[in-house]
Amino acid sequence: MRIVFAGTPEPALPSLRRLAASRHEVVGVVTRRDAPLGRKRVLTPSPVAALAVELGLPVLKTDRLDAAATETITSWGADLGVIVAYGGLVREPLLSAPRHGWINLHFSLLPAWRGAAPVQHSLMAGDRVSGVSVFQLVPELDAGDVFAQTRHPVDRGATAGRLLAELADLGADTVSDVVDAIADGTATAVAQTGEPTLAPKLTLADGLLDFALPADTVLDRFRGTTPEPGAHTTVAGQRLKVLSARRGPDAPALAPREVRLVGKEVLVGTADGTISLLSVQPAGRGAMPAPDWWRGLRVDSLEAGS
Repeated sequence: MRIVFAGTPEPALPSLRRLAASRHEVVGVVTRRDAPLGRKRVLTPSPVAALAVELGLPVLKTDRLDAAATETITSWGADLGVIVAYGGLVREPLLSAPRHGWINLHFSLLPAWRGAAPVQHSLMAGDRVSGVSVFQLVPELDAGDVFAQTRHPVDRGATAGRLLAELADLGADTVSDVVDAIADGTATAVAQTGEPTLAPKLTLADGLLDFALPADTVLDRFRGTTPEPGAHTTVAGQRLKVLSARRGPDAPALAPREVRLVGKEVLVGTADGTISLLSVQPAGRGAMPAPDWWRGLRVDSLEAGS
């Protein structure tokens, strides 16, 4: 088949590589416009744009699939559209332009976690099993019939960044299998069943850690918001980004939110135990081991969230 691929960030790369190396022809790639990155705000192509150029594929950079974009994409004469984290909505008449429509790789077991941040919300909710779904794109948000799902156990220490990378590789296999089945006329899709849960885009406020809660609840939020939008707290009135953390020892018992250096570990008390801060980034400074940050404060005890 002739395939048009739409995607933007790094998690879309495994699927694009797989399809470009398949028996099908990727006739064009749609991605978002170059974005300013880094301290100097240099305009930088998206990861998908960079890979498409490397593969010698036609690229359309657009933030909106408007009439002009629709005309260009339709001119490619694709049989099927494949979307992996493009970051924009596909509406009619583009939705029906390919003869097989569009399929979407979503990083959850639908109908769980429909929306822009499924991996993050899944981890924040404490899910122990995740996965990917490939479904027929429809106007409603992530509501189309599902061609395939693949389950994936969630490692207890996985952050959103790590889990998303694992699901991106897993999803490339699943997308490839579905594309082959559609081409061969053997693909079947079934309606989603169960109560949907929603996963809207996260904001900076979602990364705030409340150490008055149980330790596992705090760590679930830390993992779900790492690396983006970033887990954080405040100590001595200063914002502190938490880059790496784990469950701490049960003894000594610290009061909820109490921060103290115990031996060589910076521990924070929670409702039912401690959390060990391993790496942190104070406001206006670079990343550093948590004990180095703490020794610079020259105090015995502080309260997180103060």
